[in-house]
Amino acid sequence: MRPIASIHSKTTVPASGRLEAPLLLALAAGLFVSGCQKSAADSAPGASAPAVPVQVQIAPAVKIPETTEYLSILKSRHSASINPQVEGQITRIFVKSGDRVEAGTLLLQIDPLKQEATVNSQEASRAAQEANLRYAKISLERAQKLFDAGVISKQELDNAQTGYDAALAQVKAIDEQVRQQRVELHYYSVAAPRDGIVGDIPVRVGDRVTVSTLLTTVDEPGALEAYIYVPADRAKDLKLGLPVRILDNNNRTGIDARISFVSPQVDTDTQTVLAKAIFENGKAKLRIAQQMSTQITWGVHDGPVIPVLAVQRINGQFFAFVAVNEGKGTVARQRPLKLGDTAGNDYVVLDGLKTGDHLKQCPEQSRPLATANS
Repeated sequence: MRPIASIHSKTTVPASGRLEAPLLLALAAGLFVSGCQKSAADSAPGASAPAVPVQVQIAPAVKIPETTEYLSILKSRHSASINPQVEGQITRIFVKSGDRVEAGTLLLQIDPLKQEATVNSQEASRAAQEANLRYAKISLERAQKLFDAGVISKQELDNAQTGYDAALAQVKAIDEQVRQQRVELHYYSVAAPRDGIVGDIPVRVGDRVTVSTLLTTVDEPGALEAYIYVPADRAKDLKLGLPVRILDNNNRTGIDARISFVSPQVDTDTQTVLAKAIFENGKAKLRIAQQMSTQITWGVHDGPVIPVLAVQRINGQFFAFVAVNEGKGTVARQRPLKLGDTAGNDYVVLDGLKTGDHLKQCPEQSRPLATANS
């Protein structure tokens, strides 16, 4: 079954966007970092935090990609489906799934006895026609000599020529029939059309097959295609060249590719649009028909990030202390945050903070969190 919905949508930040060297500004010399003396349990959402002098750093702007993850199915770029060209019963299977084969390698044998009998019959007919042709040729040569000697008429010579021509035509016709029957006999031996790896073999010895029966596949290793099924409401944003990442099991690293095909039609059953991305399957790490998490990057925008040590979690809500100037000095005010994913030691801030805000970092109150969504 094809995947019809995304796993989840999220905004991420590349590791290169981390705060490698936070800019620390001492806004007031000799001020106490008194905010670090209160525990997170003493604060509550909505409570009025006391004004405290703080040491701060500036929230920078980084390039934040907008991404969405979907399930995709991997398919071979060079896959050959093997169907028989004749009907019959399978008598032998020469390979097994996973075997690496070369073009022309014999895969299966369909019972050829009936077709062999047909070929033998045609060849016997050909032998009889060749005998007729030899006789017609001898008759023509004799008639030609008699005509030259004035013994027979021109009509008799023409009759001999006609007999020879008819015998020759019959031999040519039977030759073509024999050739066709031999070609069809060849179809009873099913061979690999290309180099590759044998896929599943759903048939068994003794099964009767027709021209519509799938015998197996031969897939060439190397390039794969990710078939990504994107919900129709997001199809308007699909375009060729969009960055794609085929994620590993940990959703941390993966293979980069780009959208190479966007279907012009919506699947009426799933209400999805098919997009494809081509990539090289180095060392054959991934398997054909494997389902993978695939991340599409829709675009990039500037946005703020915040160090994990500057974030507090109280009753399931995330907060940070933002330094504000209230006339008498710079103090810290608690502000609720909506966070995205982590990137190194930073969170992506979706709401509650803007670029340039001054953040209080208080190790006594803050500690790295496993996830912003827990």
